[in-house]
Amino acid sequence: MRTDPGITAEDLRQRLYTFADDSMLGRESGTIGNVKATDYLAAELRRIGVEPAGENGTYFQTLPFYRVARDTTATIAVNGQALVVDQDYIVFPSGESFGGNADLDGVQVVYGGPMGDANALGPEQAKGRFVIFGPPTAPMAVEQEIAAMPRRYADAVGIAFAFLEFVPGPAREFLTGPQMKVGMEAEEGPVGLLITTQAAAKMLGTPMGGATVGQGAGVLGGNVRFSETAVETPARNVVGVVRGSDPALSHQYVAIGAHSDHVGISSRVVDHDSLRAYNRVIRPQGAEDQPRTPRPDEQARIRALLEAARRTGYPRPDSINNGADDDGSGSMTVLELAEAFAKTPEKPRRSILFVWHTGEEKGLLGAAYFTDNPTVPRDSIVAQINMDMVGRGGVDDVEGGGPGYVQVIGSRRLSQELGDLVETVNTTGGYDLTFDYQYDADGHPQQFYCRSDHYEYARFGIPVAFFSTGSHPDYHMVTDEPEYIDYPKMQRIASYVFDLVSTVANLDHRVRLNGPKPDPKAACVQ
Repeated sequence: MRTDPGITAEDLRQRLYTFADDSMLGRESGTIGNVKATDYLAAELRRIGVEPAGENGTYFQTLPFYRVARDTTATIAVNGQALVVDQDYIVFPSGESFGGNADLDGVQVVYGGPMGDANALGPEQAKGRFVIFGPPTAPMAVEQEIAAMPRRYADAVGIAFAFLEFVPGPAREFLTGPQMKVGMEAEEGPVGLLITTQAAAKMLGTPMGGATVGQGAGVLGGNVRFSETAVETPARNVVGVVRGSDPALSHQYVAIGAHSDHVGISSRVVDHDSLRAYNRVIRPQGAEDQPRTPRPDEQARIRALLEAARRTGYPRPDSINNGADDDGSGSMTVLELAEAFAKTPEKPRRSILFVWHTGEEKGLLGAAYFTDNPTVPRDSIVAQINMDMVGRGGVDDVEGGGPGYVQVIGSRRLSQELGDLVETVNTTGGYDLTFDYQYDADGHPQQFYCRSDHYEYARFGIPVAFFSTGSHPDYHMVTDEPEYIDYPKMQRIASYVFDLVSTVANLDHRVRLNGPKPDPKAACVQ
C-alpha cells in the first residue's frame, strides 16, 4: 500500500477498507481475526519507520488470555428448594469485579434495599451474608453502581440484583456465555447474581415490597464454580514509538491510543439493508437502544428507507461485524498519525507513543494490561489521547451532529491545562471543530468516561482526552461498514490531534494535574 507522508482522506480510506474488511473476521480479541489485524498494524509500522516499543524488541505485547466459563453443574438452592440457573438467576462473570468460586451452604439471605437507596444495608451488616438489592427507585447509572458494589460490600459472601426479567436478551446472552480475562489470579470478593423478583421473594421469604432491610428468611445451599482455559490464539497490544528530539525530554511520552478489536462474527445472518433501515427508525444508537416492534407509521418509514437502500434489488446477507467506525476509524487515525510523526522532519521534543489496545470490547482488558505492565515507565507518560469512533457524527447519526461535531470526554477531569489546550489548539489551528461536552457530565447514564481505554491511564493519574463522534444506528451492528465513514472529517480530526499532541509534546513542562493522583484500584466514577 502506498501512502502519503501527510494526513490525507485517501490514506484513511485505503487503510480502513483494509482494516475493516471481511477478511479480518470482525477482529475479536483472542481470535485469528484480531491476530490478522494486529499483524497488519505491525507491518505498517515497520514500513513507515516507527520504532517497535512492545516486548522483546517487537511491536507486540501479548496478554495472558483465559476463557472463563461457569460450571453448569453447580447449583444454588434456598431452604432446600433448587433455583433454576439462567431462568431464576444468572451468575456474573468471574473477574467483572465479582469473585469467582463460592460455597454458599448455610449462608443467610438478607435484604439490602433498593439499589442506591440512602437507607440501604450498611457494609458491616453484610459480612458473611448474601445480600439482595431491589431495582433502583430513581434514575441512576446502574452498571456503574453494580461495578462498585463488590468493593463496597467486600465482606459479603454474595450480592444479588433482583431485576433479571428486565435485562434485555443480548445482555443476558453475553452474561451467560464464556468470558475473557487476563491472568489466572484467583478473583476475590463476593459472588454476583442477577435474579428475578420472584426468586428474590423465595430467597427472602416475602416479596421485596414487604421486605425489611437487614432481614430475610432464606438460607442458601450449593455453590458457584468457574473453569478457566488458556486461549491459544494470542491477544496482543501493538506498541510503537517515534523518538523525541530533545535529549532532556525524549524519555517522556505523549501516548495516542485506539482499540484494534471489535466483536467478531454474529451467530446469525441478517440482511444488511433491512437491518439498517430498521435501526435508523427504531434504534438510532444501534446496540445502545433496545429493539421493539415498530408502529404502523414507523413500519412505513422503514419500508421507504429499505426501498431507497436496495441498490441491486436483492438482499445483502451479512454476519461479520467489521467495526469500521468502532474502532477501525480510531485505529486507522492513529496509524495515519504514526506515519505523519515518523515522516515529519521536525520531531516533537517529547517522544510519541502509539498503542493499539486489544480487548476493549471485553472490558478494557488490553489497556488495563498495558497500564499495569507498561513497556515504558508509566510515570513517563505525560498524557494520553484516546480515539474511539471518530468517523461519523453527521446530522443523520447524532442529534446536533455535523461536519465538525466531536464529543470530548475527560479532558479537564485530571488536568485543567490539558482541557484548555484542547480548546486552544482547535481555535488557533483553525480546525473549527464543534466540541460536545455533554457526555462528560458527572453521572451521565452512558458512562463514556469509564467505558473506553483512556480510563485505564486516568486511574494512574495520567491526564487524558477522549475524542469520539458518537454513537449511531450501526453501532455494534454488521452494518458498521467503511462505506458509511466520513473520510474528510477523519482527516480533519487527525490533523487536529497531530497539532494537539505536538503542542503537549513541546511544552517546557508536563501538563499540570488538578490534584493528587487517584487510587488506581478504585471503581471508576464519572
